[in-house]
Amino acid sequence: MDFLTLRIAIRALAKNKLRAGLTVLGLVIGIAAVSTMVSLGQSASALVQSQFEQLGTNVIVVSPAQQQRAGITRGAKMTLTTQDANSIAAECPAVLATTPVVVFAGQVIYGNSNFNPREMYGVGPDYLLVRNWPLRSGTFFSARDVASAAKVCIIGQTLVAKLFQTSNPIGQTIRIKNIPFKVIGVLEPKGADLVGQDQDNLILMPCTSVRKRLQGSDFNDVNAILVSARSLTQGPDAKHEITQLLAERHRIHPGDRLDFNVQDTAEIARVLGLITGTLTMMLAAIAAISLLVGGVGIMNIMLVSVTERTREIGIRMAVGARSGDILRQFLVEAILLSMVGGIIGFVLGIGASTGTTMLINSLTSGSRWPIIISLEAGVIAFAFSAAVGVFFGYYPARRASRLDPIEALRYE
Repeated sequence: MDFLTLRIAIRALAKNKLRAGLTVLGLVIGIAAVSTMVSLGQSASALVQSQFEQLGTNVIVVSPAQQQRAGITRGAKMTLTTQDANSIAAECPAVLATTPVVVFAGQVIYGNSNFNPREMYGVGPDYLLVRNWPLRSGTFFSARDVASAAKVCIIGQTLVAKLFQTSNPIGQTIRIKNIPFKVIGVLEPKGADLVGQDQDNLILMPCTSVRKRLQGSDFNDVNAILVSARSLTQGPDAKHEITQLLAERHRIHPGDRLDFNVQDTAEIARVLGLITGTLTMMLAAIAAISLLVGGVGIMNIMLVSVTERTREIGIRMAVGARSGDILRQFLVEAILLSMVGGIIGFVLGIGASTGTTMLINSLTSGSRWPIIISLEAGVIAFAFSAAVGVFFGYYPARRASRLDPIEALRYE
């Protein structure tokens, strides 16, 4: 493309600004819609992935299976123990760490203040490692604290705000079921999860303390076991090893129904990522229909332009312009129209996706959607715009280049 051809094309389009603007409108809408859908889809995928990353490092959740009798589900029976958690950590090579989880509910009292935390868990000393959750201050309880059922606890930021306000909670004593627990650590804040639940509204205690001191039980059963695989790639191996070990420990024969479930959160995250990606592509494909409409509009306007400029074409060919020059001129005009539409559409798409993400964040109390500008969508938009210009502009350009110079000069 030489500079003279480009200048002639710009001058020709500038003569009919309104028509040129209306011509690219369909393309602008199409590119903007595709860019917006792709960016929002990537934002949703990033949000899902971040939520599973907050759950922990390559976490696998082991929980009791639902019990059925006569085809009726009767809830989950406590089939897991702290010994199961210890055995998984000791005997499964693909496992990095484990922690039992005992669920409790109750009121927390400090001074004249009381509060009901959303989550109260009895856990093991490796809970922070499994959940990939650092402490903001203080220390976590040790294996000795678990063995002695020590009356110590770790609290989240919500409890700090509700009970202690601006004072330092480390070393203070709170009461749970009238039993004193010393606060030895405060967790880093995590904020709300995907459905808006406050993750910082919790208390962590040694699992033995919850069982013996709060529940008055001498049993070692637990509500769940959280397991961290050594790496993301070893997740399937860890899941298989856990299933084999627990089936052996629970004396479950081959073919019998397992009394536990093993769920790999990385696998769930991949499935959700695949779903969001598929939905994004479907929405983008629907939005891309307007690109075809915009392309047809370019072809129609270029055909009208060829008809209007028939005499001009005849004059140019009479003074020495070749068919290739005429073809190139009209093709450049079509590509310019589509590229301008692509640029405007992509800019509008960035604005629309950013505005939509901010609106979602302002209307929801859950985790904030990240604002993602899809560069891939921009590259695709420019490439597709050029392709639309070439594809839909070629026929009018070719028709112009094949005009007979004598007949074109006679055209009125």
